[in-house]
Amino acid sequence: MRKIVILAVVAAALTVSACNTIAGVGQDVSAAGRAVTNTAKDAK
Repeated sequence: MRKIVILAVVAAALTVSACNTIAGVGQDVSAAGRAVTNTAKDAK
């Protein structure tokens, strides 16, 4: 029983950290998209 609880806690911690990582990547991609858009507008 104790092993199951420990595994559940570890799995929850990994899930939370993965969500933060994915959110960070999404923000980076968004920022890159805005930069490209702004550069394209400036080039016109």
